[in-house]
Amino acid sequence: MPQQEEERILQANNRRFNSLFEYPDNSIKTSKYSFFNFLPVNLFEQFQRLANAYFLILLFLQLIPQISSLAWYTTVIPLIVVLSITGVKDAIDDVVKWLPGLPSLHLKRHQSDQQVNNRSVLILVNGRIEENKWRNVQVGDIIKLENDHPVTADVLLLSSSEPYGLTYIETADLDGETNLKVKQAVSATSDMEDNLELLSAFNGEVRCEPPNNKLDRFSGTLSYLGDTYFLDYERLLLRGCIIRNTDWCYGLVVYTGPDTKLMQNSGRSTFKRTHIDHLMNVLVLWIFMLLGGMCFLLSIGHGIWESNRGYHFQAFLPWERYITSSAASSALAFWSYFIVLNTMVPISLYVSVEIIRLGNSYYINWDRKMFYAPKNTPAQARTTTLNEELGQVEYVFSDKTGTLTENVMIFNKCSINGKTYGYSYDENGQCVPKSPSNKVDFSYNHLADPKFSFYDKTLVEAVKSEDPLVYLFFLCLSLCHTVMSEEKVEGELVYQAQSPDEGALVTASRNFGFVFHSRTPETITVIEMGRVRVYRLLAILDFSNERKRMSVIVQTPEDRVMLFCKGADTIIYELLHPSCAALSDVTMDQLDDFASEGLRTLMVAYRELDKAFFQTWIKKHGEAWLTLENREKKLALVYEEIERDLVLLGATAIEDKLQSGVPETIVTLNKAKIKIWVLTGDKQETAVNIAYSCRIFKDEMDAVFMVEGTDRETVLEELRTARKKMKPESLLESDPINIYLARKSKMPFKAVDEVPNGSYGLVISGCSLAYALESNTEFELLRTACMCKGVVCCRMTPLQKAQVVDLVKRYKKVVTLAIGDGANDIGMIKAAHIGVGISGQEGMQATLSSDFSFCQFRYLQRLLLVHGRWSYNRMCKFLSYFFYKNFAFTLVHFWYAFFNGFSAQTVYDIWFITFYNLIYTSLPILGLSLFEKDVNETWSLCYPELYEPGQHNLYFNKKEFIKCLLHGIYSSFVLFFVPMGTVFNSERSDGKDISDFQSFSLLVQTTLIWVMTMQIALSTTYWTMINHAFTWGSLGLYFCILFLLCSDGLCLMFPSVFNFLGVARNGLNQPQMWLCLVLSSVLCLIPLMGYNFLKPILWPINVDKVLNRIHFCLKHPLPPPVQIKVKHPGLRRSAYAFSHKQGFGALITSGKTLKSRAFTRR
Repeated sequence: MPQQEEERILQANNRRFNSLFEYPDNSIKTSKYSFFNFLPVNLFEQFQRLANAYFLILLFLQLIPQISSLAWYTTVIPLIVVLSITGVKDAIDDVVKWLPGLPSLHLKRHQSDQQVNNRSVLILVNGRIEENKWRNVQVGDIIKLENDHPVTADVLLLSSSEPYGLTYIETADLDGETNLKVKQAVSATSDMEDNLELLSAFNGEVRCEPPNNKLDRFSGTLSYLGDTYFLDYERLLLRGCIIRNTDWCYGLVVYTGPDTKLMQNSGRSTFKRTHIDHLMNVLVLWIFMLLGGMCFLLSIGHGIWESNRGYHFQAFLPWERYITSSAASSALAFWSYFIVLNTMVPISLYVSVEIIRLGNSYYINWDRKMFYAPKNTPAQARTTTLNEELGQVEYVFSDKTGTLTENVMIFNKCSINGKTYGYSYDENGQCVPKSPSNKVDFSYNHLADPKFSFYDKTLVEAVKSEDPLVYLFFLCLSLCHTVMSEEKVEGELVYQAQSPDEGALVTASRNFGFVFHSRTPETITVIEMGRVRVYRLLAILDFSNERKRMSVIVQTPEDRVMLFCKGADTIIYELLHPSCAALSDVTMDQLDDFASEGLRTLMVAYRELDKAFFQTWIKKHGEAWLTLENREKKLALVYEEIERDLVLLGATAIEDKLQSGVPETIVTLNKAKIKIWVLTGDKQETAVNIAYSCRIFKDEMDAVFMVEGTDRETVLEELRTARKKMKPESLLESDPINIYLARKSKMPFKAVDEVPNGSYGLVISGCSLAYALESNTEFELLRTACMCKGVVCCRMTPLQKAQVVDLVKRYKKVVTLAIGDGANDIGMIKAAHIGVGISGQEGMQATLSSDFSFCQFRYLQRLLLVHGRWSYNRMCKFLSYFFYKNFAFTLVHFWYAFFNGFSAQTVYDIWFITFYNLIYTSLPILGLSLFEKDVNETWSLCYPELYEPGQHNLYFNKKEFIKCLLHGIYSSFVLFFVPMGTVFNSERSDGKDISDFQSFSLLVQTTLIWVMTMQIALSTTYWTMINHAFTWGSLGLYFCILFLLCSDGLCLMFPSVFNFLGVARNGLNQPQMWLCLVLSSVLCLIPLMGYNFLKPILWPINVDKVLNRIHFCLKHPLPPPVQIKVKHPGLRRSAYAFSHKQGFGALITSGKTLKSRAFTRR
């Protein structure tokens, strides 16, 4: 296949022709390594790390005897340990794959791939249907798909069991939506149905676009029998969809395996590195520069010493033959010191970071409070490299459907003739909270949906009393819709709704005794309180985005012509008869109450039509329908003629069921100064409604700006108008931020935070966003959006979602998090620093491309405020201590150089150098990094302000690194000169001299270990038994190993390797040794203790103030704030047909949605 496919060409039932293009087969591979390539590929990746490459070069230098001042095993042992641990971790990450929905089952990626590739599929071969495996499907094959089965590849729909080649599909894995969608076969092939002879003879040629990741677009042509047919997205079934309510269908395979749109969106994720990773790389470069400078300085010192003093020692220490001058000796000394001071760049740093991240990842996996019992699914850290980044998030980009909501609509309340129904009452008529005991009993209705719940028994009583307005209200709900009904088992109705809103309303009317039973193109059958009534369907006035309503005109069995209408309240209000003025005012107040509860509202009205008027109108309707020019406009005018003087029946209030805890989670995240942006493909109305329901938008906001421009100039003007209202001075050239921006010629630069004069929200549609994301307007969008408390972007494509995330990343330079559940969210999940997948009842595709996954949005606050914050704090403490202990350890050599003629002699025993980072100091800092908690999880959640330091990276940055360096320099100075003063010209109590090198080395390294232990003890605020064991156990382990290495047995057996014979026994029994240890420890610890004491007093940060407030609030609880209800009629949200698709009414009346048996059932 060409490297870049410009056009895909294929022919049905012709594998020989299609093989010429070398299209891939239908197998998939998600694993990174294989058995044969793991070792070379993994080593290549590991040595791309600067530190690992540095130590490999260092190993080769140590093999050169002329410059080697340390034994080769001091580098080989740590390097092998580091590479092995990292390699095992990488292998586990690649091999183990979490299967959503099966928490107890971990399958190898290879086994998972095999499981998918070996699924069975029915392929048409030589006129017969044969069972084969998914992996063997090829481009151009015709396959048979059956009900409730997943689609094998991206296929062109040829025919189905439904009339006109219609096929119902569920796309939860692609876009997170569970409501059914309809696809229609190509007209030229739909008549083939399941005739294998015709399908086998089909040799159509398809020319279409090359493989891409655009889930909502497809274009191509089909050439067949001399005719050419245009192909679009409505003809394509995508891999990952599930066939629903369709017995069978046939499709022509267009894209296979890695070329399918699902796999194109699920491609290998780019390697994400945290901000601390980038900072560590910069700091390692700084250390390299410092190391090089020190080596250069010491080599110069060596040259000067050799020239001035060294010749005195040549009688008994002659130069080697390869040294010809002091300059040559100085050059060799440079590399010798490069080896001696190599621990300035700690090899165990990276492996320690990996272990810490791995441990903190397991805390997420083990968190029972993030375990979703209904699905038996825990939270899952799918990567182990981003834990501390979770503690630095400033922007969260969230999908809506399946992420914030459950995509389940519930008929919650209603208003009929001015009376509100839906509240729960006790025997005394007092309103009480809803409970199972107050649930309405629908047992009197054998066709009721058992899953439907309602708690106001007065509505049932009104229905049973045959109140005429209540009767008309539910009759309207049972007739005015586009729902399809299917009765697979007698008495069990299954509704296929184009939108979940429609399904909720029809289900409600069904439970209250008005059961929509079936439809034909001419009739609608309703069972009203047990009586079967057939209404003649005269017309459907279809929904459109502009009309925001739909109507049906029916003829009743009593020969009355009735128009029933439902739609957005603001629209219906204008169409009402003047006699309804008083009732409409009452109803509008009730709608305000519904909207304030976050419910989605619509109005219901009717009109009885004069037959003569209707006959005249239906002729106009027919003429407009047949018009080719401006048909939509003419139809709208005809609709307006009849949709007037309506009589108000009431209103409905539907709860777009949010996931549990979503509003509380968003309020908590906002308190942590985390901004929430909703990026959704849904319509503006539903997106805004959800934003209010989950408290991203609030009624108390000063304004919510709507950007709806259809050209660049209009969009730019709307954005500037919004910014002018939020911060008028931001449009002036004299504004400090504008002056700052004028100086920044390079793009992109860091955008400065701007503070608005109030609380605002922003809503922008995908059409407007296309212009706003252009290079010359994107910064205007960013400035305006970032001043808002909440942002909603609707009607977005997957690409636009990723572009918005990338926009914030490029200009704000902050940590971003994207959370979603469908394949259309994969772009933004990969674009964000952190991607979170929702693995609930909706789509699961995003989970496979995510860094973290769980079932409920509310778990996000624990992920960030608890696990993220702890991980960030632990990592910062680890890095500060780690750099400090290595500076203090290594820089002792620098001071010693001035006393040994700059000869690159080491202060410590070779084995101490080898074990210092691997054994002696590794466990205490790992214990702190895995178990440290400055506050418990309750405080972390109750006071989200504690999250702020991570957002500004206050705990570890370049400034903190300089502090570590200075602290390390000071400590190394104390650790060298105090022991030096102790042993200089010192004698034992028996008069023997102790000022020898080995005694001095023992004293320095013992003091160093003691000081490091005290430092880690002072840094620990949360002690566990493991911390005690690691901290004090490591100190004890040092002395055990010390006595072992200085033992007579080892030193006598291997005198060239272990040459500190008896030093520990003779040195540690001297009182001046212990006095030196105490004095050094005090001198090293006093600065740290003084700084920690004075810092919160002299330079307090918000966290210090919050901790003080916590203690105060625990002693003096504050009364809860009083919420003042503010009504904004303009903010009332309509619930009507948010997921509807224009033209569905015409599809119903055409009869295409019905099977042939539907016409002959009665």
